[in-house]
Amino acid sequence: MTDIALVTGGTRGIGAAIARSLKAEGHEVAAVYHGNDAAAARFKQDTGISVFKWDVADEAACRDGVAQVEERLGPVSILINNAGITRDGVFHKMSWDNWRSVLATNLDSMFTMTRAIIEGMRERRFGRIINISSINGQKGQIGQVNYSAAKAGVIGFTKALAQENAARGITVNAVCPGYVDTDMVAAVKEEVRAGIIAGIPVGRLGDPDEVAQAVSYLASPKAAFCTGSVLTINGGQYIANG
Repeated sequence: MTDIALVTGGTRGIGAAIARSLKAEGHEVAAVYHGNDAAAARFKQDTGISVFKWDVADEAACRDGVAQVEERLGPVSILINNAGITRDGVFHKMSWDNWRSVLATNLDSMFTMTRAIIEGMRERRFGRIINISSINGQKGQIGQVNYSAAKAGVIGFTKALAQENAARGITVNAVCPGYVDTDMVAAVKEEVRAGIIAGIPVGRLGDPDEVAQAVSYLASPKAAFCTGSVLTINGGQYIANG
């Protein structure tokens, strides 16, 4: 039976690359998005991948959305929690709305999405959950207290959930990309972008496909003994301790 893979934030950037890679591996893929209808329509036309629209910060929407995916495609056995936003600014000027929106989309979504699929995975005694964190969840970043806090939380979530579900055949891992050539990075000022690249030892931004290939490995049978891990993909910009 074909595995059903669900990718949040799956129609643009890293998420789109992950969705394409999983499809190429033979999985049936559902790509979830929230805001950009035009981009989602282009992605669906270009790839043939099914797209679904809901807000990953909304618990009821996630529960209903997952039910819709499973009714149309089948039980979800691979979940990629990739959806994320930024609302940057120094903390002493940060609004509650900018704090809360980032935590809701980037961290609360770990609960809302995973809770909607975990019981089915446990009953079937198989599952692959890959959570996309960030280099800034490992080292922190000026102007991203909200984002760094959320992405650090993703790592703790991953390690705890991995221990709870290992005996049920479910692996849970995190991937921490560094700065990758996506729309999010392209939106920063040119001088800031140049400064970012200057701080990366390999001398370039990452490619979304490089992250996607790592995710495909973690989703595969070859990674059955890999759980609770945090895979860093940042061109040497930050060397994590374990």
